[in-house]
Amino acid sequence: MDQLQNPPSYRHDTVLPLPMEVSADAWAVDAACSGNPGQMEYQCIDLATGAQVFHYGPVFGTNNIGEFLAIVHAVALMQQRGIRKTLYSDSYNAILWVSKKKCKTTLEHSARTEQLYNIIARAEAWLCTHPVQVPIIKWETSKWGEIPADFGRKK
Repeated sequence: MDQLQNPPSYRHDTVLPLPMEVSADAWAVDAACSGNPGQMEYQCIDLATGAQVFHYGPVFGTNNIGEFLAIVHAVALMQQRGIRKTLYSDSYNAILWVSKKKCKTTLEHSARTEQLYNIIARAEAWLCTHPVQVPIIKWETSKWGEIPADFGRKK
């Protein structure tokens, strides 16, 4: 992650330079993939503190799978800890997949992807047995810049 910048003078609820329309009482998730498919990882950042909440990977997968799993991981962790915060993701596809409780990936199911497919199955099963009780908001990159959970590797 790039060096943290000071928040705007009008923000007193975060250490990050967030626009006013973004809640600081929130988490943000993002995935990165070197190649697609390739080495995929995802993470979650607390928008009030800038701290990493969790990180997973790298494993062989796709960016969309990482975005989907990051959302499910964050929602499940919030529920487990009794936390209710807004969750931001910059992936329309992943938000849609979560709402439909199904990871609609076309990644080949093979020995190389077996472990990841097991994690996807667990995530889908969790979604089918647990209601999502936190708002999942699409991060508007064109208006707000890169999501704070971004890995900062775009060229």
